[in-house]
Amino acid sequence: MVQVYKTDLLEEALKELCSKLEGVQGAVIVSIEGFVVAAYTPQENEMDEEGPTSSPQVAAMAATLIALGERTLSRLAQGEMIRLLVEGNDGGMLVVPANRRASVAVMVGREAKMGLVLYALQQSAGKISSILEGSAN
Repeated sequence: MVQVYKTDLLEEALKELCSKLEGVQGAVIVSIEGFVVAAYTPQENEMDEEGPTSSPQVAAMAATLIALGERTLSRLAQGEMIRLLVEGNDGGMLVVPANRRASVAVMVGREAKMGLVLYALQQSAGKISSILEGSAN
């Protein structure tokens, strides 16, 4: 019997997400503490450890943005965060909560179609949540 680990399932889910979309530079599942749970970078976008899409940097920044976003929404009595988008001239980062303890962040170039990325990201977050909760095989 083949042993399948959650990290393998999570990385496969990120790979599937990235392969569906153009302009994706990488994806990471981040814990609320800012740690990398799983990450995937398409081959053509692999950079050195200190590059702008390196998983630890993305995870730390995503966790900080999530905390600030949640605090802001709470302070303004606007409910729970559904998604977070930070967009610049050359690309951006989209973050969607997977569950209470983790979120999925995707780095995209400016050629990415944000609506398609957001839709695929939300679909993947549901699958990732199932894996994290242990209800997916």
